[in-house]
Amino acid sequence: MLQRSIGLIICALGAAALAGAAFAQQKTIAIATGGTGGVYYPIGGALANIISKNLPGYQATAEVTGGSVDNLKLIGTGQSELAFAMADAALDAANGADKFKSGKVAVRTLMVLYPNRMHVVSIEGTGIKKMADLKGKRVSTGAPGSATEVMAFRVIEAAGLDKDKDMKRERLGVAESVNAIKDRKIDAFFWVGGLPTAAVTDLGATPGVKIKLIDHSDVVDKMNAKYGKLYVTDVIQAKTYPGQDTDNKISTVWNILFTNDKMTDDVAYTIVKMMFDKKADLVAVHKEAENFDYKYQLMGNSPVPWHAGALKYFAEKGVKM
Repeated sequence: MLQRSIGLIICALGAAALAGAAFAQQKTIAIATGGTGGVYYPIGGALANIISKNLPGYQATAEVTGGSVDNLKLIGTGQSELAFAMADAALDAANGADKFKSGKVAVRTLMVLYPNRMHVVSIEGTGIKKMADLKGKRVSTGAPGSATEVMAFRVIEAAGLDKDKDMKRERLGVAESVNAIKDRKIDAFFWVGGLPTAAVTDLGATPGVKIKLIDHSDVVDKMNAKYGKLYVTDVIQAKTYPGQDTDNKISTVWNILFTNDKMTDDVAYTIVKMMFDKKADLVAVHKEAENFDYKYQLMGNSPVPWHAGALKYFAEKGVKM
């Protein structure tokens, strides 16, 4: 009996050791997304689930972050392996400009995702009908570390306003901005994201609140003249949000999935392949994933270098980039 017990203990210890070794060999992929009220986070969560189920030896997690700028910094330090970010913030990261003056980031493009639409949001009763009406108002320009803040500053500048002198500026994420405008603590907010953004939908559906989306497409030429051809004019169609009665003429920039120069070609290839093979799973989480399309995978849609693994996949699919 003693020998048998010892044998069972040894077997149990051996099994535990093997399990521990297998766990130790498992690699992690951290996906830098954004705030919970936006689009990056739910799509990032779905991507983490797909990777964990379909990429042997890897476990992926979606991380809540401040947004594009934070995400690119996390890529640069190696704390995240994948990041959702806007093209303009990525170009700054690659060049070591603006919020990346502490150092360049060796950022690499995996795929172009979907158009990121700039929302300038107010409500009836604030007196805000056009960009000039933001002067003297309480305005949130996005969370610290977000690309919303980067693009908001550029829109404000191109509209002939001073972000520091012409408004009382707050730095809130989209969910916090919605709560603040409901409570009449701010008069307007900037948010750049996919359609529809859940938090903005919540605002439009709030009883007693009439949403106002402010046109600003006329600033795009000035933005491109200063920062490069990163932006295009676009429209948020009427009825995208509850209470939105008219089309909203806006500025748009591309959202892109990035990694750094440390990711192997095989892993990069496999992740991009899964994004397309499992597209239906991503669409089930958020309809912006319907925009994941080969026709958008063009060199000109990302201002930073493409990862070799991604280029291999698109070449095999016959994508003319």
